[in-house]
Amino acid sequence: MSSSASMLNNNSVAINVSDDEPDEFANKLRARARRKRKKLSHRNKPGFSHIVLKKLLKWWPVLLFLLAASLLVFEASRIGGKPSQKSNQVKGNKVDKVVEKKVPANLNRVDPVTHVVHGVREPCLKLLAAEELEHLDFPVDKAPADPIKRVVYITEDSPASVDEGRPFEQHLEASRFNLFTGNQTLKQRDESFKVKEAASIHCGFYSDKGGFRISIEDRSYMESCKAVVSTCAFGGGDDLYQPIGMSESSLKKVCFVAFWDEITLASQEADGHKVGNDRYIGKWRIILVKNLPFTDQRLNGKIPKMLAHRLFPNSRYSIWVDSKSQLRRDPLGVLEALLWHSSSVLAISEHGARSSVYDEAKAVVKKNKATPEEVAVQLAQYRQDGLPEDKRFNGKKALAEASIIVREHTPSTNMFMCLWFNEVVRFTSRDQLSFPYVLWRFKDFRNINMFPVCTRKDLVNSMGHIRKAKPLTS
Repeated sequence: MSSSASMLNNNSVAINVSDDEPDEFANKLRARARRKRKKLSHRNKPGFSHIVLKKLLKWWPVLLFLLAASLLVFEASRIGGKPSQKSNQVKGNKVDKVVEKKVPANLNRVDPVTHVVHGVREPCLKLLAAEELEHLDFPVDKAPADPIKRVVYITEDSPASVDEGRPFEQHLEASRFNLFTGNQTLKQRDESFKVKEAASIHCGFYSDKGGFRISIEDRSYMESCKAVVSTCAFGGGDDLYQPIGMSESSLKKVCFVAFWDEITLASQEADGHKVGNDRYIGKWRIILVKNLPFTDQRLNGKIPKMLAHRLFPNSRYSIWVDSKSQLRRDPLGVLEALLWHSSSVLAISEHGARSSVYDEAKAVVKKNKATPEEVAVQLAQYRQDGLPEDKRFNGKKALAEASIIVREHTPSTNMFMCLWFNEVVRFTSRDQLSFPYVLWRFKDFRNINMFPVCTRKDLVNSMGHIRKAKPLTS
């Protein structure tokens, strides 16, 4: 039997294998092995992410510096593109923009301030209803019951005896008295506190050469005012806050005057607050003052604060508002509530923290608002004059906060303000220290309304001083 027949009989299949022909299965296995070795070999080499990480670890300080520099350049470009949001520091006529302004949180608030009285919550300031305010007018003129009938202001043309006839120039050395104030001797100071029908007193504007120059047009406007709300900012100090809550009646009958010097004018104009051709910014008439008489800007600020009766000679009423505050109550309504309703001629806010002038003196020194030496001189004089440590004088709290002054221009109030002004010129410009002394010495002055702190808070929105006024250097 042939070999092929034998294989068929055994149900088997013969596969011829030759050493010369490749085995396909073996080839596939070898190919897979090669691919695995290739993959393993690739994994053993450092990958892209590994290289990047290595580079970052090596160069991270350089990258961090570049990132910080980029952020600085970006912020600088943003700041340079928004000049209207910057504050200004003024040096003469030069303006340097350095600080970004923040809008005060309580600006334009009109909500009433209240307090609890006998278990009932009441408004701190009781104003007439809105419709009544619109029809409110000044009371009919009547002769006030005033022990002083006339006040004569000492000027260069009509000088009082200056220390037994010695020339005025002999008193200028080591003194803040000048051609604006006249030189008040201690003897004249004592005489000025005596109540007379015709009182004679130094009260600023001693000489035409004394300074505080105002244009003829502005003076003419000021002489036309029958009632005035005034403020001032000298030395590039605080911003100007527009009064709110005004009735149409007050806007027609009351002048709103802001006194600026040239430094403040430059500062405000650089901030975009331009004075119009009519000399107004909003409701405020801007009065530009030149040749300020004192290097101390706080002392310059006492002139419009205390001498409104000299600046507005035909005005019957005035309301002073510090530059750090925004008036938010109707002026005629304020006059009615604080003067007419209580038959007062002067209204001023009580001090919220202290009652004694001696306690206030310690606080002034501690807060660096005056030097210990000048405060010591003032207190030494007051002790010599016999000022007690009482916390109430003439039935009133001794210490006033004095950021708001509401008054009728009577001979007695005019005299009181002149006495007060002379004290801040002679001693420190901290008027809280001299107010109790004047109140104590001027014993016949009774019709004063010292209203509580909560009333003051209802009258104004207080912002605080936003920048320090620059002193005059010449």
